[in-house]
Amino acid sequence: MSPLPRFSVIVPAYKVQAYLHDCLDSVLSQSYADLELIAVDDGSPDACGAIIDEYAVRDPRVRPVHLPENQGLGPARNAGLSEASGDYLLFLDGDDTLTPHALRAVADRLKETGEPDVLVHDYARVDWSGRPVRNQAAVQLTERGPAPFSLEDRPGLLKLLTVVWNKTYRREFVEREGFTFPPGFYEDTPWTYPVLMTAESIATLDQVCVHYRQRRRGSITRTTSRRHFDLFEQYDRVFAYVEERPELARWRPVLYRRMVNHLTVVFAHRDRLPREARAEFLRRARAHCRRHHSPGHPVPPRSRLRHTLVQLGLRRTFHTLQRASALRRRTGKAATRLLRSLRTAALRLHYRVQRRLPLRADRAVFTAYDGRGHGCNPGALETAFRTHAPHIRTAWAARPEHHHTIPAATRRVTPGSTAYWTALARSKYVVANADFDARLVKRPGQILVQTQHGTPLKHMGLDLQERPAAARGTDFAELLRGVDNWDHVVSANRHSTLTWERVFPGRYETLEYGQPRNDVFQRATSADVARLRETLGVPEGTVAILYAPTHRDHRRSPHQALDLERVLRSLGPRFVVLARAHHAYGAPLTTGSTRVLDVTDHPSVEQLCLASDALVTDYSSIMFDYANLDRPIVLLTDDREAYEAASGTYFDLRSFPPGAVARSEDELIDIFTTGHWRGSRSTQLRAAFRERFCPYDDGRAAERVVRRVVLGETGLPPVVPLAERHPVPSAAAALGRFPLPTVPQQAGPPAADPRPEAAQAAQAAQAAQAAAARATGTRTRTPQAGGLQAVDPQVADLQAVGTRAVAPQALAHGLALQALAPQALAPQALADRV
Repeated sequence: MSPLPRFSVIVPAYKVQAYLHDCLDSVLSQSYADLELIAVDDGSPDACGAIIDEYAVRDPRVRPVHLPENQGLGPARNAGLSEASGDYLLFLDGDDTLTPHALRAVADRLKETGEPDVLVHDYARVDWSGRPVRNQAAVQLTERGPAPFSLEDRPGLLKLLTVVWNKTYRREFVEREGFTFPPGFYEDTPWTYPVLMTAESIATLDQVCVHYRQRRRGSITRTTSRRHFDLFEQYDRVFAYVEERPELARWRPVLYRRMVNHLTVVFAHRDRLPREARAEFLRRARAHCRRHHSPGHPVPPRSRLRHTLVQLGLRRTFHTLQRASALRRRTGKAATRLLRSLRTAALRLHYRVQRRLPLRADRAVFTAYDGRGHGCNPGALETAFRTHAPHIRTAWAARPEHHHTIPAATRRVTPGSTAYWTALARSKYVVANADFDARLVKRPGQILVQTQHGTPLKHMGLDLQERPAAARGTDFAELLRGVDNWDHVVSANRHSTLTWERVFPGRYETLEYGQPRNDVFQRATSADVARLRETLGVPEGTVAILYAPTHRDHRRSPHQALDLERVLRSLGPRFVVLARAHHAYGAPLTTGSTRVLDVTDHPSVEQLCLASDALVTDYSSIMFDYANLDRPIVLLTDDREAYEAASGTYFDLRSFPPGAVARSEDELIDIFTTGHWRGSRSTQLRAAFRERFCPYDDGRAAERVVRRVVLGETGLPPVVPLAERHPVPSAAAALGRFPLPTVPQQAGPPAADPRPEAAQAAQAAQAAQAAAARATGTRTRTPQAGGLQAVDPQVADLQAVGTRAVAPQALAHGLALQALAPQALAPQALADRV
């Protein structure tokens, strides 16, 4: 850390002992560590002071400040401000938290925008359930246009919440202008407006950097008190600041409207003001409006009436309109519930009538993931229906926002519509990869095909009875009633068959024909791969890593196991990441980096697999599909114990992985920089994995299902052996040579290892590397030369045992150093040993 830190994070604490640990940890665990944390104990009667002192003992970056008595947020922040020495200041309340990597993003944006006076970033509200909801005014934080800018260029910033913790401030600017916080409630108001109006350079960061905790009790905005009258003095300070600076007079109309709106909000919330003080508050509001009246700024039509009532002090009229508005809302909700009930009854009657009409043998209806778009196994089967059974008319049930993914030849129906219930009632074939609609009544002659959506690794079905975090209130009796309706279950391999028949016991027939969604891997061409990469924006000549972590049943938010920007900085410019978050979270894994491409909303995961050169995942079933491409797979199992405790797994991935296994971000980086991700050992592991889990995925799985279920054939197309399958190579592999990662090396000779066997292994590895370089004509730079070293793919596995004795991955796969040191093995033979 530099003598003067980059950031000074100021945290006042008063009666927040239950939340203070999370707050301080969120700061000290930032990936950008050049900071000082000034924690101010504002005379708190609870354990806040002791907690701060504990952190100060453990981490020298923590600077404790203890105030003799409680002075309020404003003076507490001033006390921290006087101790700050960082280039930039951030304020964080003791019950809020910084998001992971927030300071890294702030530091990068400050550098990009030329060190502005103020950087405004986004926040998300987090209620008692832990679910973050992003700021509704985030549109004001767009990073398009000039940067930095002045407030005149972006006056909409004044519409943001008047808080101090959604901004980063240059300390020299704050000290030069003499900004401090006043005492009392709403102390942020006379700080925020003057700062934004005075700043010569402002920039924005369109990223959530703070989680703003919405406490059920104890927060200022939920406290009934006369201290809400402090708002009047705070706006007096704002207008006094403007009066002292004539050049800011143009902002008076905007500030006036913001004041009226703020007063209206406080008065409208009945839990803020004591009942006996409400009339007095409105009288003072009327006086304030007259004192600071500044016409000229338009008021939104829906707010004009409330503003007028506050300005005129018409309390009874205001309350009457409030009651009328509340009555209108209640009446509207009641009417909506009534209409919804009538619609439901009408649809039930419609479905009952349709079930009495003849079943249509030439109709089939498909759906995937409870109404998502065309894809997965049902999507592959729907295409196969049209190809091999063209007499069947197909329909796809999906929500309207996914209709664009459905082929033109397929009828679109919306779940819950009359067309949807007609299709369920009249179609002979119903195909899904998740639970069928619980209201579905199976008719005689109707055939239900359950395709599932991947080879099972985590516990499923009845096995979830012992996994309450994963079961999430599953009604197992209802689950078994649904299973009794199944006629066929599609299985990819023997492991899936044995699992499905045990955890979903029923009378259905198992079709162990392969995974239909994987057929595309055997049919795609190099031209298809090139087209997909161009569509996704993958630069030519780069290695595209598909990062697709799975859902955690024990977590409400995505598990952020990787700092993708740091990973790419370590690998160099020849690598990009396709980041795909699990659809259950509804949030991306990235925030618009040029080398981390967010593909969360891409409709086809199979196309993403084809476009990539390698897969990084954790416990997702995508690994079983991706193995069909015979491309490198790397597993990241940093939270294996927690995942297995919550969800359970059917086998230990560490004992039978599809490739290299990393236990941390650093190990993952090491696997790629050493070339172990595509070395001979990883290839051997992938071959064994394919043999066990991909025996039938030869490109004709969907055809076999259609021929058996629809056409009634028993002589199905034979399965092509694994050795005879030739899936399309990745774009990088098609070049004949993978682009090399750029590995930072320290200048000067490597430190001597005190272990003789490690030194011998290092010498053997370096000799083999040099021999391989001479044989291939590849020029390498040794660590002694300093600078950057390119990893040669011919000896990729050898570099895992370079000057570090042996990497953890190599140890895990049984690398014997004694076998490497004494013999002079040929480079390829030595690589095979690894």
